[in-house]
Amino acid sequence: DDYFKRQPVMALLIAKDGIIQYERYQFGRTAQHHYLSNSIAKSFTGLAMGFAQAEGKIPSFEALAQTYVPQMQGTAYGETTLRNLMRMGSGVKFSESRTSVDMSSFGRVMHAAGIVRAASMFNNREAPQGSRFNYASAETAVLSAVLQAATGENVASYLEPRLWQAMGAEGEARWMQDDTGLSVTYCCLTALPHDYLRLGIVMANDGARPDTGKQIIPREFLIDGTDWHKADEPFRPRPGSRGYGNLFWLLGGKARQFAMLGINGQAVFIDPGNKLVMVHFAAYLENPEAGRKRTALWGGVVQHYGTP
Repeated sequence: DDYFKRQPVMALLIAKDGIIQYERYQFGRTAQHHYLSNSIAKSFTGLAMGFAQAEGKIPSFEALAQTYVPQMQGTAYGETTLRNLMRMGSGVKFSESRTSVDMSSFGRVMHAAGIVRAASMFNNREAPQGSRFNYASAETAVLSAVLQAATGENVASYLEPRLWQAMGAEGEARWMQDDTGLSVTYCCLTALPHDYLRLGIVMANDGARPDTGKQIIPREFLIDGTDWHKADEPFRPRPGSRGYGNLFWLLGGKARQFAMLGINGQAVFIDPGNKLVMVHFAAYLENPEAGRKRTALWGGVVQHYGTP
């Protein structure tokens, strides 16, 4: 109650062992509304990459992006491996800040000429790929073009039977597209709160539906990308910061915990060891204090329902 008084939370859902323990909405929002995920969408893109690998459509993440998108031949992003795009490790100069000229330029060109043209503008690799983490939405956008070339479908339609229908979603997922038909995979997916929670429950069970036992998400891919112990050094959590892998945020600590995070208070936290999931949608401008309180809330949930 105190958290809701202090934070503009639209929806908060907590599930333990696949059973909802807590569900609350405010500001006129309900379980029937679609919620904008912002950068949570990046993690859905990561799952699409896992499906494509399992189906042999992208056999190796060591392939370069330009292998699938010849229009990017010779550009910095074109010459980046898919693995490094999936962990924001391209080394390409790109600033994600609210005041960034890079992000505004990318968005402007994307809406005028498409994702591929927008990403090709950024052609300065200032660090060797794989040597550093630098959060950049452009890297996830490039993967949209890769996935469409590899699968013959945009990411939204590709995920529909493999993820949404397979996990028994209540409603449809909606994803914005650029003018060329590519899904805007760095943001802009909307879905029902129970379906975000349903996905979290599947991931808390290492990619399997607990009600049927059917494996939905490739298990090895999911574990490899969400266990910080398996991450290379530049992408591991550090004191005061999270790690990153396969487009998921990696939380520190002995237990494997990970999250799907979006700006302005959107989050899905997953703790497979405790079979615990928290879905959090808010309406605040992102700031460090709000982020710390959200993380503290998750810590309290883990302490209450499971083993920290």
